Order: sequence, then C-alpha cells, then structure tokens
Amino acid sequence: MDTTEIYEKVREHYSSASRMTSVKYGETVAKSFGYSADELANIPQDANLGLSCGNPLAIASLKEGETVIDLGSGAGFDVFLAAKKVGTSGRAIGVDMNDDMLARAERIKSSQPASYGPTSHISFVKSNITSIDLPSETADCIISNCVINLVPAPEKPAVFREMHRLLKPGGRVAVSDILAKKPFTEELKRDVALYVGCVAGASEVREYETWLREAGFKDIMIVDTNADLNVYLETNEDGERKGMGLCCAPGLDPAESESAAAAGGCCGPAKTESTSDGGCCAPKKTESAQASGGCCAPKSTETPQAGSGGCCGPAKTAVAEQSAGGCCVPKSDEPKATVCGVPAPSSSLLGKTNLNEWAGSYKIFAVKN
Repeated sequence: MDTTEIYEKVREHYSSASRMTSVKYGETVAKSFGYSADELANIPQDANLGLSCGNPLAIASLKEGETVIDLGSGAGFDVFLAAKKVGTSGRAIGVDMNDDMLARAERIKSSQPASYGPTSHISFVKSNITSIDLPSETADCIISNCVINLVPAPEKPAVFREMHRLLKPGGRVAVSDILAKKPFTEELKRDVALYVGCVAGASEVREYETWLREAGFKDIMIVDTNADLNVYLETNEDGERKGMGLCCAPGLDPAESESAAAAGGCCGPAKTESTSDGGCCAPKKTESAQASGGCCAPKSTETPQAGSGGCCGPAKTAVAEQSAGGCCVPKSDEPKATVCGVPAPSSSLLGKTNLNEWAGSYKIFAVKN
C-alpha cells in the first residue's frame, strides 16, 4: 500500500471503531495492558474503545500543573485520565486526524455531569501527528498509545521530530506502541486488517531508537512488556476471554491451534468437550475421537455434524470441514477475526496469525535534549 492508501484505510477503520459501544470489551483489553480498575472507574466509560496496547501514563509521571499532549487520542481515553493527574492548573490536549473520533471525544467531554469534575482544561485538536497544529515548546510530556505504528514508514521520523518540537526543554516522551520482534513477511505487510490492527506497520526497536536519537532525544528506554497481543482476538464483546484449549488434531502445533480457537473453530475451550451428542466436540462415548487425543473426531470417512450447542456451529447449520489432522475449522466464508471490534475479511491473516510471534507491546521513554 502507498501512503495515501494507508491513511485512507486507517481513517475508514477508525471511523468504524469510533461507533463501538462494547464497554466490557474495552475494559478487558485495557486491564490486560496495565490499567487498574480504579483508573477505569475514574473516566467516562465511552472513551475506552479497547484500542490500547499499553499504559503510557504508567511511565509518564505526570504532575499537577503540567501540560500533556496525547498523539492519536481517539475518543479521549488517555486524555481524560491524564487530565485527572495534571488537574485544572494543567492542560490535557488530544491530537487526532479522524473526525469521527474527535466528534466522539468532544461529545463525551461535553456530556459529563458536574459530579465528574471540571473539563475546561481538556481540549482536542485535529491534526496528523506528523504535522501538529500546536506551538513549539507547549508540552511537559507527550504520550501516545498504539498509534505511531499506523503512520506510513517513510513518515515515522517526522512524528519524533514533532514530539521534540512540541516539548519544552527537558520534556519527556512516554509511549506505548506495538513493535516488530522480527522482519515481517511480504504477505503480512500487505494484509490491510493486520495494518489497521496496529501490527503490519510496526517498526523494529532499532528503528525507533534511531528516530528518537536523530530527533534529539536522550535517555532512551525501549522495553518489551510481554503483554499478550492476542487479547484483541480472544476477547468477546461481553469482555469474556475466549477459551484457548489445544486443538483436537494430533500433530497440530500450539500456534495453529490457538489461531483456530480464536477464529471460532472447534478448537475451543476445554469446557466445550462436554458438548451434547452431535456436536463436533465428541462426547465421552465417542471413543474413536478420544483415542485420537482431541475433541474432534479423527480423520475418517465420517464428517462430524454440527449439533445442538456443538462447537462447530449452532444446531442444524452447515457441516463443518475437517482439517488434515481431523480438526473442525470454521467455514471459509465466515468472518474469522475482528480488529478493534470491526470484522476483518475472511481473506485476512489476522485470525490465522499468532500476533505474539511477530510483534510485542513495548513501553518507550525518552527525554528531550
């Protein structure tokens, strides 16, 4: 994808994400990346869309009276949290390029009851984070949460130059972002759902270090938090994590079985093994399935049927297919994953890829020279 196409796909996706209403999904994702229950209880629920990949405020050390800028602020999740920390003597400024996200953030801000507290020190600015419509030396701290990876590679250095310009002398950067653990295949790089899902556009650690240093930062720290990126795929809208029991097929490696589980196939949580007769997860009396070592019937001339409550689908729906190892997989024309609650096309690698193998959630800290 060229730069223009990338920006268009990102805008399109996050406009859809701005209409999300699943509070529980957002809570589960946020908690998995380090936000506390107290933090989540002290902000407007509608600001948390489950788009985090870390908690930059945990390393920002914000103080009362400071000015903080959030790059790619979305619906205002981290802005509202930061505003509580800097107080009314400080400022919390969100920057985003998406009109729908900005509209949601402004709507949330204006709808808060008096009991929430003052919001006059909160503001939102429309700008691309490579060229921000704010004066130089505005901020004491700049934060960002899972956004810089969405910027096209040739333009990423401009983001760090803007950070340096906007910070006061001695100001600091506190960022959470997804970075690549190893070079991506061309197939992964071309996957639109993986790109707008903050993975395929991820940079490597050495690139981040170079851009920060060249922009004029010192005391650079980039650390893998070892958080589980698959939380995006394994969390239902009600906030419950999908089960990750190993797949039935003998010889299937764990990464493949996890992908199948996330995709909604028969390789689901252990509890589905007690499915009633007729489901693809064989009941106890199906001795041949048990002998194969898994929940689905082994490779044979018989095709497991989708029964009432069966893990391959609702009662009397289409018959699930079997993989070479005997495992049921979802129909190829069904959505296999979602990105931030927005369904990804079935052709995407998103639901078939172990995100933790390729990328990680990193915390980044640096100080302006």
